[in-house]
Amino acid sequence: MNAILVAIIGLGVFVLGYRYYSKFIAERIYRLDPNYMTPAHKYKDGVDFVPTNKFVLWGHHFTSVAGAAPILGPAIAVYWGWLPAFLWVILGTVFAAGVHDFGTLAISVRNKGQSIGTIAEKFIGRRGKILFLFIILTLVLMINAVFAWVIANLFITYPASVLPVFIQIPLAIWIGYAAYKKNMKMLVPSLLALAAMYFVAVITAEVSWLQIDLVSYMGGEEAAGLFGLGAVSTAFMVWIVILLIYVYIASTLPVWKLLQPRDFINSHQLTVGLLILYAGLLLTNPTINAPATNADADTSWLPLLFITVACGAISGFHGLVSSGTSSKQLDKETDARFVGYFGAVGEGILALISIIAVVTLFSSVDDFSATYSSFNEANATGLGNFVEGAAILAGGLGIPAAVATTIVSIIVVSFAATTLDTAVRLMRYIIAEIGTEYKVPSLTKKHVATSIAVVSTAALVLIPEGPNGFGSGGYLIWPLFGTSNQLLAGISLLLISIWLKRQGINYAVTLIPMIFLMFMTLYAMFVQVFFEWAWYADGSNLLLFVLGAIIFVFAIWIVITSIQALTGKFDDELEKHRNDE
Repeated sequence: MNAILVAIIGLGVFVLGYRYYSKFIAERIYRLDPNYMTPAHKYKDGVDFVPTNKFVLWGHHFTSVAGAAPILGPAIAVYWGWLPAFLWVILGTVFAAGVHDFGTLAISVRNKGQSIGTIAEKFIGRRGKILFLFIILTLVLMINAVFAWVIANLFITYPASVLPVFIQIPLAIWIGYAAYKKNMKMLVPSLLALAAMYFVAVITAEVSWLQIDLVSYMGGEEAAGLFGLGAVSTAFMVWIVILLIYVYIASTLPVWKLLQPRDFINSHQLTVGLLILYAGLLLTNPTINAPATNADADTSWLPLLFITVACGAISGFHGLVSSGTSSKQLDKETDARFVGYFGAVGEGILALISIIAVVTLFSSVDDFSATYSSFNEANATGLGNFVEGAAILAGGLGIPAAVATTIVSIIVVSFAATTLDTAVRLMRYIIAEIGTEYKVPSLTKKHVATSIAVVSTAALVLIPEGPNGFGSGGYLIWPLFGTSNQLLAGISLLLISIWLKRQGINYAVTLIPMIFLMFMTLYAMFVQVFFEWAWYADGSNLLLFVLGAIIFVFAIWIVITSIQALTGKFDDELEKHRNDE
């Protein structure tokens, strides 16, 4: 199969989806009003509520939701063959992710910029809201812990990427100052910053002493490190501590000082990266040697495909970003279509090239089968396969392999760092909401809530011994990520459906993907909890069984409550609750 043809079909579907389907949703379903005063103007505080140019906000939103997940999920999912992953990415992006991300942004803007967790109380009551916040908090904590591990691991594996990534921070702060204090446009400075990063990347890729290689500084992989740890484990610990100090500062600064300009740079970085990869695809014209479907798979694609590819098809985390940080910065309500729906399309484009980069890496079907010999092996090698495959595509433009690998690793680290920063900020919001809910004022304080977020992340990363060695404690509960994340997306679509119904608007566009996603997610969760993790199953895991069972029960509870709300049977109780407030 020719890879260019696959790319053309996928990109064509994305273009049609944004041009026609998102326009229909904006005008006929969400009914955006250009004159509506958004929370960014109504509650403007210069810290979280900041009216922002839609292109800058798209940069923040896109890079926050992208992370490494739209790369990693598809890179694993090709284990079942490239066709199922391809179909889920393009159809999921157009009919589920775009509607979901757009909808959570619109509903938050119409509700004071509140998070989807807080908004839940209006539709499914206080108890449903508390259960929902618990699921959200668990999900965000997992993301923080695992993304910290991923970034630390990439810094160790690709030390040439460290200096370019760190140079971005002062450049972003300068751009933020110039834009908001000197009224300078962001576009040209951010492009220059990106050029500076890649210039440094070219140098660090070729000049070894500019590579920040902590393991080599300590004498190599076999050398002893600190506190009885080896050199690699010590390097992990040092990078994780540095990352958590960074995200503490980044997530408490006003959004215009670092978050917005850095994310705007990263949006250019992604655009440039995608142009390089798609141009490399055209020039190299590779053939897909992976099978369309893998008949020898040891794990069924149904329903696991739909929780393995989350970001890149649909992801509940996107709703947290839409209703957490993006809604507080939306300048005009009509910008929600570009920020929300096109943000999902951008991620779909990234997921598509991730699939192509991986499935064109192999010289034959046997070569693919040897690498993707099992689902566990696909999980272990997926990200590395993408980096190798993407570097080959970039090499089609004449970029040396070392430079191409460094640039690809910079892109992955930058997105993962952006997601980590936003996730810690979101966790601060959620902790503050819980503090408000239970009348604990100290939890609503910015630095108290951020400290809890950072310390709990550090504890999960460093204290338990994870399956990937020291520093990978987050992976102990990472198997819950896929179902928790998709569960969150399904519940968010359900809440949007209730919101639309109460306004007398046709809610089929959100209800249909909700039913599909909720069925697949609960199906996957039931199989994992009761047939893979339970004490009587082979390879049982009591930690995952207990946590998974709790989330599963909470999910069933929320779904029943939501259906009651959707059918109107819950209206009397909600009205009584509002009157009691």
